[in-house]
Amino acid sequence: MNTRQTAGRGPQLPTSADLVVDGLLAHGVDTVFGIPGVQTYELFDSFARSVESIRIIGARHEQTVAYMAFGYAQATGRAGVYTVVPGPGVLNSAAALLSAYGASAPVVCLTSEVPTGFLGKGLGHLHEMPDQLATLRTMTKWSALVEHPSQVPDAIATAFLQTLGDRPRPVSLAVPWDVLGMRGTARPAGPHPLPRPELDPELIAAATDLIAGARNPMIMVGGGARHAAAEVRDLAEHLQAPVVSFRGGRGIVPDDQSLGFSCASGFERWADTDVVIGIGSRMELAWFRWPDRPAGQRTVLLDIDARQATRLGADVALIGDAADSAALLTKALREAVPPRPDRSREFGAVKAQVAEQIRDVGPELDYLAAIRAVLPRDGIFVEEICQVGFASYFGFEVYAPRTYITCGHQGTLGFGYPTALGVQAAYPDRPVVSVAGDGGFMFAVQEVATAVQYGLNVVAVVFDNGSFGNVQLDQDRLFDGRTLGAKLTNPDFARLAEEFGAHGLTAHTPDQLRTALDRAFSRGKPAVIHVPCELGGGATPWKYLMPAARR
Repeated sequence: MNTRQTAGRGPQLPTSADLVVDGLLAHGVDTVFGIPGVQTYELFDSFARSVESIRIIGARHEQTVAYMAFGYAQATGRAGVYTVVPGPGVLNSAAALLSAYGASAPVVCLTSEVPTGFLGKGLGHLHEMPDQLATLRTMTKWSALVEHPSQVPDAIATAFLQTLGDRPRPVSLAVPWDVLGMRGTARPAGPHPLPRPELDPELIAAATDLIAGARNPMIMVGGGARHAAAEVRDLAEHLQAPVVSFRGGRGIVPDDQSLGFSCASGFERWADTDVVIGIGSRMELAWFRWPDRPAGQRTVLLDIDARQATRLGADVALIGDAADSAALLTKALREAVPPRPDRSREFGAVKAQVAEQIRDVGPELDYLAAIRAVLPRDGIFVEEICQVGFASYFGFEVYAPRTYITCGHQGTLGFGYPTALGVQAAYPDRPVVSVAGDGGFMFAVQEVATAVQYGLNVVAVVFDNGSFGNVQLDQDRLFDGRTLGAKLTNPDFARLAEEFGAHGLTAHTPDQLRTALDRAFSRGKPAVIHVPCELGGGATPWKYLMPAARR
């Protein structure tokens, strides 16, 4: 866009802020999460004046708008966009940027800077950091500073190319305070086509030879395979290989199908696995969570990130899009070997045995079963760093990709509820359940007001044991019962929800939780269900989540 109609002034050249908004629209952005501040007033004014509307959703804390963008990205696969002021605003959002980096989520941070005349001076201008750009580059895939309107379109196009292309990861773009309101001309840019690497036929042949000779192959999937669910299932069915997911890959093969394995059922097959096929996965189970690999086990990696081949010590690595790689590998295997005999009875027995073994986890599984009974198959579950969240890694059935939302390896306490708000913003008509402990929920309890204000009807289930429960259990287990800093004093969460204008309920048992969830979903507004209970202490989770040598 070269000119804009401004009320009472006639056509004028666009500001940098106008060009940012135009660039977002060109890239299909329909929602921006943000909190305005003096350095970004021009941007918010441009949102308000834009002929094509972008929905703006605010919050009570900058960390929340960033986590909402993260949740939006995790649920949709599209870029989640947020905007905050520079300096402390950026730093408040940094935990979400780290989470997005670790979970390979496409998140775009739009921020500002001190006026260009003060950049690098160190005079202490409002919200000045010693080097904001350098700081952001340590937690993003790409970061840039724009200093003239003419640079904006290309910078926006590059930001989206970087966040969505190859391995998705967060990016940031800063437009200084004075530049946001500066007018000028600029040529439109983007959207750029996303790269699609060509696969090496020789490597496909090598992978085929290695897998064709396997007696007990296993497929490990992560978040990088969520868009390749159909291709992964075709490969798994031909090989009759269990498809194991830890967090990000949950639901790629539904847990109620014979080849869909959790980390618990997958653990039982590990000792017999001679070839493991990693697809869009960091394979954390293999190099950290489970015992050392069986002697002679080989690895075939399908990943968009070439660096993973070295990191994971792959014998053969197909570097490309997961869907392309899995499809070509399956085609080659069909030509090389006939379909393996059906193993559904064998695998069903393994999964049934594990279901019995995990009963000593404790009441967490009963509460998770209550949630699963009420949440539709396409409903979305957002985990959290708490006992119920940990148990959900293997104790909550998932039936489709992107219906189990996780923080990944950053393990950021308190991410769950604000992330769930972003998920709900992406899918306002689908039920969204957020689970949390009392400690994690209090990180963002004020955002119940945000949920009410914007009609984000997340149902938050808060398990309250008056402590940072996992910390207390670990201190008690590892340090002869000496616990310090883990005890908490809490409000009545149901009453607090009502004060915010949400629906507040209390459940003391799994059956009561099921009833409360039914009531909450029928009300059609944000809800908080307070579950006072003692959780944790079961022995089984450690077997699947941390081998004995590392407990």
